[in-house]
Amino acid sequence: MKLSLRIRTQPEVNMTSLIDVVLLLLIFFMVSTSFVKQSQINISLPEAESSTTVDAPVEQIDIMITATGTYLVNGRELINNRAETIRNALQKVSAGNSELPLTISADANARHQHVVTAMDVAGRLGFTQISIATVNDPAE
Repeated sequence: MKLSLRIRTQPEVNMTSLIDVVLLLLIFFMVSTSFVKQSQINISLPEAESSTTVDAPVEQIDIMITATGTYLVNGRELINNRAETIRNALQKVSAGNSELPLTISADANARHQHVVTAMDVAGRLGFTQISIATVNDPAE
């Protein structure tokens, strides 16, 4: 009995179909992906359309925010723009009465974060009548 040894051949894997599938997936993801450049988003700030004025209540709290991020509570400038400072100023002005109406007026060039910080501090103190003031464009 004679046994012959066969030479083993290495199996070949056809890479052509694998490469085709990978390239098709690559093209699909490239086409379906949207690229957003957030630095180029333009935001137009709101302006009041009507020129009617609303009579302000006798007692109210005004928070003004300048373009540089300086806060003024009822016309008095705060020493810094930290949330604790704003909270202390609001507590002092309101004397603990969170039912007073509160108006936030921000410069058009003020950072959005400053307005959100003022709203957050007021909300945490329990103020529910918070409004944001708009200014008519003087060019119109």
